[in-house]
Parts: sequence; C-alpha cells; structure tokens
Amino acid sequence: MKIGLLSDTHSVLDKRVFEYFKDVDEIWHAGDVGDPTIINQLEEFKPLIGVYGNIDDTAVRQKLPEFNRFEREGVSVLMTHIAGKPGKYSTPLLKELKENGAPQLFVCGHSHILLVKFDPRFNMLWLNPGACGNHGFHSVKTLLRFDLLNGEIKNLEVIEMGGRGIEV
Repeated sequence: MKIGLLSDTHSVLDKRVFEYFKDVDEIWHAGDVGDPTIINQLEEFKPLIGVYGNIDDTAVRQKLPEFNRFEREGVSVLMTHIAGKPGKYSTPLLKELKENGAPQLFVCGHSHILLVKFDPRFNMLWLNPGACGNHGFHSVKTLLRFDLLNGEIKNLEVIEMGGRGIEV
C-alpha cells in the first residue's frame, strides 16, 4: 500500500499534490487543513485519513479527529497534529502514548519542519512531512510518500515542491 503524507496546507492545496500522489492508495493529512473544501478535494481524489490541527475550525473538526489510531498492512499508526518532538512530547500526546501504547508509526504536523526519526523511547518511527501550504515560516514545501507492506515501512521518499508561495 502506497501512502501520500502531507500537513499544514493552511487553506492552499497546491495542484501538484495530485500529480505527486497519483499512484498512492491513500492520502494522510496531519492537520491544519484550513479550508474544509481541501478535505473534499482530497477525498474525491483518493481515500483520506486525517486529523484536525490548531487552526482548523468546527467544519474541519466535525470531519477529522484530534487523534487517529488505525492499522494498515500490519503497521499500527497514530496520527495527531501537535506532538512536540521526539523526547519532548506534548502533554496530550504523552498521555495518549502512556494510556493506549505506542504505535509502530507515529505521524504529526504543526512544526512545518520535515522530520523522519526513530524514537527509541517508544520504539516508533516518527514522521512529520513538514508543510505544503503557503502560510508559515518554512521556505520549502514538502510531502512524504512511502509504502506499507507486511508490517514494514519501506521506500520513504521526501518530495520538495519548491518555495512557499510557488505553485505550478
């Protein structure tokens, strides 16, 4: 199963996302969607899994949860928007991990900083795709694409879409 991961669109969905994610089976959005029509556009294109972020209004929050736990291809996944960073977790995330256990794959957004790191404390791979919208301090819009197969995460790709504000 091929996954396309994005975050922090902040009401701007670069049309190149559809090209980069044309071969994925699912799109995962790690929050700060902004305009709820982005959810509709992504759902019309591919199956969508996501969470809401701190900028998201009630329309987005009615469609997406704060925490999303699920399994794909034998890989347990936990997604939320605000997480802190490995070793310095947000209070809600730390509570979730302690109460319900750690997943094999943890996905978050919020920082606008691309991060792929193994977290030995909870024995999980931490993925933050950075930001792919035009709002924020990031200079390059980024996405992640990877495969889930037989309980493993494989073929992780970082996609740089160019500078913030640049759309083709």
